[in-house]
Amino acid sequence: MEALMERLTTSEAAVAAGVSVPQIHRIIDEKILPEDLYSTTQMRTFRTDACVLIAFYFATAESLTAQARLRTIRNAMAHCGSWDQWRDFNIEDHFITVHFSEIWEGVEERLHQLKRAREMVIEDPEILSGTPVIRGTRVPVYDVAAAAESGTSMDRILKSYPSLKDWQVKLASFYAKAVPLRGRPKGASGAGGTKGSITKKRLRSSLSGG
Repeated sequence: MEALMERLTTSEAAVAAGVSVPQIHRIIDEKILPEDLYSTTQMRTFRTDACVLIAFYFATAESLTAQARLRTIRNAMAHCGSWDQWRDFNIEDHFITVHFSEIWEGVEERLHQLKRAREMVIEDPEILSGTPVIRGTRVPVYDVAAAAESGTSMDRILKSYPSLKDWQVKLASFYAKAVPLRGRPKGASGAGGTKGSITKKRLRSSLSGG
Protein backbone atom coordinates (compact mmCIF):
# COMPACT_ATOMS: atom_id res chain seq x y z
CA MET A 1 0.00 0.00 0.00
CA GLU A 2 2.96 2.33 0.52
CA ALA A 3 3.26 2.94 -3.24
CA LEU A 4 -0.26 4.32 -3.22
CA MET A 5 0.25 6.72 -0.33
CA GLU A 6 0.48 9.83 -2.44
CA ARG A 7 -1.52 12.86 -3.48
CA LEU A 8 -4.61 12.20 -5.59
CA THR A 9 -6.32 14.57 -8.00
CA THR A 10 -9.99 15.34 -7.45
CA SER A 11 -11.10 12.81 -10.07
CA GLU A 12 -8.76 10.14 -8.68
CA ALA A 13 -10.02 10.80 -5.15
CA ALA A 14 -13.61 10.56 -6.38
CA VAL A 15 -12.95 7.15 -7.91
CA ALA A 16 -11.05 5.92 -4.85
CA ALA A 17 -13.77 7.09 -2.45
CA GLY A 18 -16.59 5.93 -4.71
CA VAL A 19 -18.27 9.34 -4.93
CA SER A 20 -18.77 12.06 -7.54
CA VAL A 21 -16.32 14.85 -8.34
CA PRO A 22 -18.83 17.52 -7.18
CA GLN A 23 -18.96 15.73 -3.83
CA ILE A 24 -15.17 15.83 -3.69
CA HIS A 25 -15.21 19.60 -4.21
CA ARG A 26 -17.90 19.91 -1.55
CA ILE A 27 -15.51 18.27 0.93
CA ILE A 28 -13.15 21.23 0.49
CA ASP A 29 -15.69 24.02 -0.02
CA GLU A 30 -17.58 23.09 3.14
CA LYS A 31 -14.41 22.27 5.09
CA ILE A 32 -15.68 18.83 5.99
CA LEU A 33 -12.20 17.34 6.43
CA PRO A 34 -9.23 18.69 8.37
CA GLU A 35 -7.11 20.84 6.08
CA ASP A 36 -4.04 18.62 6.41
CA LEU A 37 -5.88 15.93 4.41
CA TYR A 38 -5.98 18.02 1.24
CA SER A 39 -4.23 20.84 -0.54
CA THR A 40 -5.55 23.74 -2.60
CA THR A 41 -2.15 25.01 -3.70
CA GLN A 42 -2.08 25.29 -7.51
CA MET A 43 -4.60 22.45 -7.79
CA ARG A 44 -6.82 20.52 -5.42
CA THR A 45 -5.28 17.25 -4.25
CA PHE A 46 -6.02 14.78 -1.48
CA ARG A 47 -4.03 12.47 0.73
CA THR A 48 -4.88 8.84 0.08
CA ASP A 49 -6.25 8.26 3.57
CA ALA A 50 -8.70 11.13 3.09
CA CYS A 51 -10.66 8.83 0.78
CA VAL A 52 -11.65 6.62 3.71
CA LEU A 53 -13.25 9.56 5.50
CA ILE A 54 -14.83 10.87 2.30
CA ALA A 55 -16.40 7.46 1.66
CA PHE A 56 -17.57 7.33 5.28
CA TYR A 57 -19.10 10.81 5.19
CA PHE A 58 -21.29 10.18 2.14
CA ALA A 59 -22.04 6.49 2.74
CA THR A 60 -23.51 7.20 6.18
CA ALA A 61 -25.51 10.30 5.18
CA GLU A 62 -28.82 8.47 5.64
CA SER A 63 -27.79 6.91 8.94
CA LEU A 64 -25.99 9.71 10.77
CA THR A 65 -26.53 13.46 11.03
CA ALA A 66 -23.91 15.78 9.54
CA GLN A 67 -22.91 16.78 13.07
CA ALA A 68 -22.39 13.14 14.09
CA ARG A 69 -20.35 12.43 10.95
CA LEU A 70 -18.13 15.45 11.49
CA ARG A 71 -17.61 14.49 15.13
CA THR A 72 -16.68 10.95 14.09
CA ILE A 73 -14.17 12.30 11.57
CA ARG A 74 -12.53 14.49 14.22
CA ASN A 75 -12.33 11.59 16.66
CA ALA A 76 -10.98 9.24 14.01
CA MET A 77 -8.24 11.67 13.03
CA ALA A 78 -7.11 11.80 16.65
CA HIS A 79 -6.56 8.04 16.73
CA CYS A 80 -5.42 6.98 13.25
CA GLY A 81 -1.92 7.86 12.13
CA SER A 82 -1.24 5.19 9.50
CA TRP A 83 -3.09 3.58 6.62
CA ASP A 84 -3.39 0.14 8.24
CA GLN A 85 -4.86 1.61 11.43
CA TRP A 86 -7.97 2.60 9.48
CA ARG A 87 -8.69 -1.04 8.65
CA ASP A 88 -9.24 -2.03 12.27
CA PHE A 89 -10.50 1.28 13.60
CA ASN A 90 -13.83 1.37 15.50
CA ILE A 91 -15.31 4.30 17.33
CA GLU A 92 -18.25 4.62 19.71
CA ASP A 93 -20.27 7.80 19.76
CA HIS A 94 -23.61 8.39 21.48
CA PHE A 95 -24.63 4.70 21.57
CA ILE A 96 -23.51 4.14 17.96
CA THR A 97 -20.47 2.09 17.01
CA VAL A 98 -18.82 2.84 13.69
CA HIS A 99 -16.61 0.17 12.13
CA PHE A 100 -14.34 1.43 9.36
CA SER A 101 -13.21 -2.00 8.12
CA GLU A 102 -15.59 -2.39 5.16
CA ILE A 103 -15.18 1.22 4.09
CA TRP A 104 -11.39 0.85 4.29
CA GLU A 105 -11.46 -2.37 2.25
CA GLY A 106 -13.55 -0.76 -0.48
CA VAL A 107 -11.25 2.23 -0.74
CA GLU A 108 -8.13 0.08 -0.75
CA GLU A 109 -9.51 -2.13 -3.52
CA ARG A 110 -10.28 0.89 -5.69
CA LEU A 111 -6.83 2.34 -4.98
CA HIS A 112 -5.25 -0.89 -6.18
CA GLN A 113 -7.41 -0.75 -9.30
CA LEU A 114 -6.25 2.81 -9.83
CA LYS A 115 -2.62 1.72 -9.51
CA ARG A 116 -3.14 -1.10 -12.02
CA ALA A 117 -4.93 1.24 -14.43
CA ARG A 118 -2.10 3.76 -14.26
CA GLU A 119 0.47 1.05 -14.95
CA MET A 120 -1.56 -0.28 -17.87
CA VAL A 121 -1.64 3.02 -19.78
CA ILE A 122 1.38 4.55 -21.50
CA GLU A 123 2.00 7.69 -23.54
CA ASP A 124 4.76 7.26 -26.11
CA PRO A 125 5.45 9.93 -28.77
CA GLU A 126 6.20 7.11 -31.19
CA ILE A 127 2.83 5.44 -30.65
CA LEU A 128 -0.10 7.37 -32.14
CA SER A 129 1.73 10.66 -31.48
CA GLY A 130 1.58 10.20 -27.73
CA THR A 131 -2.08 9.27 -27.45
CA PRO A 132 -2.64 7.31 -24.20
CA VAL A 133 -2.79 3.64 -25.18
CA ILE A 134 -3.05 0.33 -23.39
CA ARG A 135 0.45 -0.99 -22.77
CA GLY A 136 1.62 -3.51 -25.36
CA THR A 137 -0.97 -2.36 -27.91
CA ARG A 138 -1.81 0.59 -30.10
CA VAL A 139 -5.33 0.78 -28.71
CA PRO A 140 -6.34 4.22 -27.32
CA VAL A 141 -7.55 3.74 -23.77
CA TYR A 142 -10.26 6.40 -24.06
CA ASP A 143 -11.74 4.71 -27.13
CA VAL A 144 -12.12 1.49 -25.20
CA ALA A 145 -13.57 3.31 -22.21
CA ALA A 146 -16.07 5.16 -24.42
CA ALA A 147 -17.23 1.89 -25.92
CA ALA A 148 -17.70 0.35 -22.48
CA GLU A 149 -19.53 3.40 -21.13
CA SER A 150 -21.87 3.47 -24.14
CA GLY A 151 -23.15 0.04 -23.19
CA THR A 152 -21.31 -1.96 -25.83
CA SER A 153 -21.07 -5.58 -24.72
CA MET A 154 -17.76 -7.01 -23.60
CA ASP A 155 -17.85 -9.59 -26.40
CA ARG A 156 -18.27 -6.92 -29.03
CA ILE A 157 -15.48 -4.78 -27.57
CA LEU A 158 -13.11 -7.74 -27.51
CA LYS A 159 -13.98 -8.55 -31.12
CA SER A 160 -13.24 -4.96 -32.08
CA TYR A 161 -9.95 -5.01 -30.14
CA PRO A 162 -8.71 -8.63 -30.33
CA SER A 163 -5.42 -7.72 -28.65
CA LEU A 164 -7.24 -6.89 -25.39
CA LYS A 165 -8.38 -8.98 -22.46
CA ASP A 166 -11.58 -8.33 -20.52
CA TRP A 167 -9.67 -7.06 -17.47
CA GLN A 168 -7.99 -4.44 -19.66
CA VAL A 169 -11.38 -3.22 -20.86
CA LYS A 170 -12.58 -2.88 -17.28
CA LEU A 171 -9.45 -1.01 -16.24
CA ALA A 172 -9.72 1.26 -19.29
CA SER A 173 -13.12 2.42 -18.07
CA PHE A 174 -11.74 2.87 -14.57
CA TYR A 175 -8.77 4.87 -15.89
CA ALA A 176 -10.97 7.20 -17.93
CA LYS A 177 -12.98 8.09 -14.83
CA ALA A 178 -9.86 8.68 -12.74
CA VAL A 179 -8.03 10.58 -15.48
CA PRO A 180 -10.78 12.18 -17.61
CA LEU A 181 -9.94 13.77 -20.92
CA ARG A 182 -9.37 17.49 -20.62
CA GLY A 183 -12.37 19.60 -21.49
CA ARG A 184 -14.89 16.92 -20.60
CA PRO A 185 -17.19 17.24 -17.60
CA LYS A 186 -16.22 15.19 -14.58
CA GLY A 187 -19.31 13.43 -13.36
CA ALA A 188 -19.96 10.60 -10.93
CA SER A 189 -17.17 8.12 -10.69
CA GLY A 190 -19.30 5.01 -10.88
CA ALA A 191 -16.23 2.76 -10.84
CA GLY A 192 -17.14 0.33 -8.13
CA GLY A 193 -18.34 3.29 -6.09
CA THR A 194 -19.73 3.66 -2.62
CA LYS A 195 -23.21 2.51 -3.54
CA GLY A 196 -21.79 -0.72 -4.90
CA SER A 197 -19.31 -1.44 -2.13
CA ILE A 198 -21.12 -0.02 0.88
CA THR A 199 -24.79 -0.92 0.58
CA LYS A 200 -27.45 -0.13 3.13
CA LYS A 201 -27.51 -3.78 4.16
CA ARG A 202 -23.77 -3.82 4.80
CA LEU A 203 -23.96 -0.50 6.58
CA ARG A 204 -26.33 -1.99 9.10
CA SER A 205 -23.61 -4.44 10.09
CA SER A 206 -21.12 -1.58 10.34
CA LEU A 207 -23.33 0.82 12.27
CA SER A 208 -24.99 -0.80 15.27
CA GLY A 209 -27.08 1.18 17.70
CA GLY A 210 -26.80 0.65 21.48
